[in-house]
Amino acid sequence: MMKTLLPVLLASSVLAAPETYPVSEPAVDATHPAAAAPGFVPLFNGRDLSGWRTKGNWVYDADGTVTLRPRPGETGWKRFDAYLFTERRYRDFVLDLEFKFEPTGNSGVFFCVAEPLDPVAKGIELQILDTHGLAKPGHHDCGGIIRAMGPAENRVRPAGEWNRYTLTLKSRRLEVVFNGRRTIVLDLDRSPMKDRPAEGHVGFQDEAKRVWYRGVRIRELP
Repeated sequence: MMKTLLPVLLASSVLAAPETYPVSEPAVDATHPAAAAPGFVPLFNGRDLSGWRTKGNWVYDADGTVTLRPRPGETGWKRFDAYLFTERRYRDFVLDLEFKFEPTGNSGVFFCVAEPLDPVAKGIELQILDTHGLAKPGHHDCGGIIRAMGPAENRVRPAGEWNRYTLTLKSRRLEVVFNGRRTIVLDLDRSPMKDRPAEGHVGFQDEAKRVWYRGVRIRELP
C-alpha cells in the first residue's frame, strides 16, 4: 500500500508547490516627475468621480483624495464591479500617484484592463499591500506585478503613511519607481503578461479595506 501511495503523494506535493516568479533587477535611485512636469493630466476632475465607473463606495473628498469606504458586510476581492475604473482606455503612458492604506490594507493599481468585470484575467496589477518590513517581497507583495515579477526591494512605508508610484509603460516595457527607487523593470512580452492587452482601462482595486489615493495623473506617450 505504501509503495502505491508514495507516487501519488509526491505528485500531489508537486502540484501544490507555490508558483514562483522572478525578482526585478537591482533597484536604483530614480526621481518621480516634478509637480509642474509638462504633459500630465489629472485623472480626477477635482469635484467628483466623473470619467470613472464603479458600484463600490468610492468617495472624492474635499481635500482631493479619493477614498474607499467599504460598506458593512463587504468582503473580498471578487466584487469586480466595485473596482474603480476609468471610462477611457490608455496605451503607452506615465501614471503617477500617491496612496496609503489602513493596517492590513490591500488594494492594487490596474492598467491595460480590457474588461473591467474581469480585470485579474484581462489586465495587469501593481500590488498595494501592507507588507512593510518584509525582507524579501515577492510578486504578491507591495510593489510587485502580480503573477509576473517581485520588486527589487521593499519600499512600502508603514500603514497610514503616503507612498508614491510612478509607472511608465512604453512599447510593452514597464518600469515602476516606488518611493524614489526604480524597483520594477519588466518586458511584458517576455513575461507571464505577454498575452495581456497592450491597451485598456486604468483602475483601483476594492478589497473592502480602507485605501486612499491622491495626485493621480497621467501623461500619454507617443
